[in-house]
Amino acid sequence: MKHNPSLELYRSLYLPRAVEERMLIALRQGRISKWFSSYGQEAVSVGTALAMHEDEWICTMHRNLGVFTARNLPLVKLFAQFQGRATGYTKGRDRSFHFGTAEHKIFGMISHLGAQLGVADGLALARSLRGEGKCVLVYTGDGGASEGDFHEALNVAAVWNLPVLIVVENNQWGLSTPSREQFVFDSFAVKGPAYGMEAHSIDGNDLGLVLETTKKLTDSIRKTPRPILLECVTFRMRGHEEASGTKYYPEGLIESWQSKDPVVRYRADLLQSGLASESEIKALEEDLAANVLESLNAALEEPKPTYNEELELADVYAPVSTEASHISPPASDRKIRLIDAIKEGLDQAMERHENLVLMGQDIAEYGGVFKATEGFVERYGADRVRNTPLCESAIVGAGVGLSVEGFKAMVEMQFSDFVTEAMTQICNQAAKLHYRWGQKADLVIRMPTGAGVVAGPFHSQSTEAWFARVPGLKVVYPSNPAQAKGLLLRAFEDPNPVLFFEHKNLYRSLESEVAPEYYSIPLDKAVVVHPGEELTVIAYGWAVHWVKAWMLEHPEVSIELIDVVSLRPIDWPSLEASVHKTGRCIVVQEDTFLGSIGSSIASELQMRCFMSLDAPIKVVSSADLPIPFAAELEQGFLPHDRLKQVLNEVLNF
Repeated sequence: MKHNPSLELYRSLYLPRAVEERMLIALRQGRISKWFSSYGQEAVSVGTALAMHEDEWICTMHRNLGVFTARNLPLVKLFAQFQGRATGYTKGRDRSFHFGTAEHKIFGMISHLGAQLGVADGLALARSLRGEGKCVLVYTGDGGASEGDFHEALNVAAVWNLPVLIVVENNQWGLSTPSREQFVFDSFAVKGPAYGMEAHSIDGNDLGLVLETTKKLTDSIRKTPRPILLECVTFRMRGHEEASGTKYYPEGLIESWQSKDPVVRYRADLLQSGLASESEIKALEEDLAANVLESLNAALEEPKPTYNEELELADVYAPVSTEASHISPPASDRKIRLIDAIKEGLDQAMERHENLVLMGQDIAEYGGVFKATEGFVERYGADRVRNTPLCESAIVGAGVGLSVEGFKAMVEMQFSDFVTEAMTQICNQAAKLHYRWGQKADLVIRMPTGAGVVAGPFHSQSTEAWFARVPGLKVVYPSNPAQAKGLLLRAFEDPNPVLFFEHKNLYRSLESEVAPEYYSIPLDKAVVVHPGEELTVIAYGWAVHWVKAWMLEHPEVSIELIDVVSLRPIDWPSLEASVHKTGRCIVVQEDTFLGSIGSSIASELQMRCFMSLDAPIKVVSSADLPIPFAAELEQGFLPHDRLKQVLNEVLNF
């Protein structure tokens, strides 16, 4: 049979429609529980996806079924994903289109709209750094374009001239909210010039136009790397998801768009132009419908997942390479400050990992506000040491995208307090990525933190507990220079997202012996700073030094001081063994009490060691206040005085 390109293009367009039709029937039959429909929007996904090279990434959203079919994902596996089967792409751990596949170069969405835009920046940055002449495609809806992630990602893409095509699927409704209540412009094309980028708006229901336009734009991006914004005007014929319905649509609106249905239009064009006959089209449609039904039936016979906690836990983190073996620090009498140890660790990591890219505000020529990267841009170049706009979310997202493309990324938060702007990317994107679809997030986020520098409530908070409760993250908090260097180098060897806390007050006030050679320290081990018999004191960060100062004043008391170091995962065996030995325990922290690391450790050890305890486990914390600015108030906020009181109470209980 003679090859018919127009009929093949119709096959690509009709396949997602055939899936839609079958899923709506299955929903009414009760065979499936939920469906997010792209009915009426197929031309956007199919046309743009077919314009991309097979080795180019596409970042998808709810209504991009046509991308998955255009990329030839096996239908049985795709339906198994939709139905939460064990053989789906997320093994039943996530729903519908919330998945990706490196094999097919698709990075799937999470529920937080806009989060894929920053990732697209990172994927595009990776291709740009390699000089590969490739493009990245990312979608957002008109509703999602109101998110801050949209602004941040477009701004970063423009500033860095990233080869990314940003497609706004303007279906004119955000669930039930019409465009007039979302924005006050007629077209998203007006946003392009504001970011310094080219922008276009086209009829998203015209398959030929979408394909032709996207081919032209992506070819141009490959030749001259830069971001371009493309608005595809379309309409959602079904509800946001089927349960929500379409009763909020004004009467006659759906009917007015039915004549613009991309499948109906392209089918009519084929017949009118004589490029295909009715019998050919009908045969194709019947063949696809039968294949879809067969695949759905097969998927519904696939096994449902069974809960095995050991296997589930094993997938939370990407495995660490055996090559990243622990290298013990050599003996050295060289003393350096904490900030110098961190700088040396970064320097040695940059030398060892040629694919490591550093990103952060003012980290290049200025060297960062704490000078941890001073001189790095001259040594390693502006490609690897990158000043960023004030776009914490987009930059962490870019770090995820870089990781997906085989790079290592470091993001410096200027102060850990500012990390709130990136919580979705850290806690919902990076942390859950490997568990959901087996994709690592090789990312280190440096977090200057803590009090003692009279910087007030927005520059001195203890933020570590916000992240230590999130599965998929690793959280470490060194208390001395030697630890800081070894842990940082180990963090760069680890393929998982690591939050690395650095106490600002210790940067230049503390120095200790640090070997100049490369070495690494495990991220999951507590350290016995001083062995003892009468009382276990567990601390981390600056609090370790408060306890050491008390011990110097009271050498007659046999204290076993343990530095937790790793806040996730916690080295429970080491803590438990010490408390069983001494029978008494205090946890000391700079953070406030409720929901803190200290309260969690105390609660867990109280249960694990109850029969060995001679006194209740107590937690010494800062006052339950936002941290104040004035030195006198900050001093009262911190728990120094309470530490002495509680130590005496527990020792004398």
